[in-house]
Amino acid sequence: MEGSNFNHKFMRRENRKFDKPRDEFDSKLLDLARVSHTRAGGKKMRFRAVIVAGNKLGKVGVGVASGLDVAQAIEKATFQAKRNIIEVPIVKNTIPHKVDAKFGAAKVLIMPQREGRGLVAGGQVRVICQLAGIKNISSKILGRTGNKLNNARATIAALKKLILRKSSGLH
Repeated sequence: MEGSNFNHKFMRRENRKFDKPRDEFDSKLLDLARVSHTRAGGKKMRFRAVIVAGNKLGKVGVGVASGLDVAQAIEKATFQAKRNIIEVPIVKNTIPHKVDAKFGAAKVLIMPQREGRGLVAGGQVRVICQLAGIKNISSKILGRTGNKLNNARATIAALKKLILRKSSGLH
């Protein structure tokens, strides 16, 4: 180490500081299912994971993936959730207006609430709204299905409608 000729490239690997930037998104496992399909050789078992990722500041996404084991399915679904991030308009800790959406047999209705009301939502809607950072909301799952994936996708579709309204200026 003579003067300023020292080059950090030649430092030993143990001495280097590799600080990975912290991931800004929190993720939550919404559903884990064992799925199978039959082929000529027999049944092939896999695992399907549904993950919701959000930063609690208006960004949220849902990812679905399957893998040979649980860890692989969760990792792939988390990657998909981060790729499918949408930005939700939040006004005074709630959404700007009432919105509903349908995905398959799942129907979801989401309504804004006054300050201090809290998250009056159940199941998948609650998890998605928490990770999006919405603090005051009221919702109802109107569909005739209990399918967690379809309910989550219907919720995301409803939140996407808020974005479309905001960008087109149709308040």
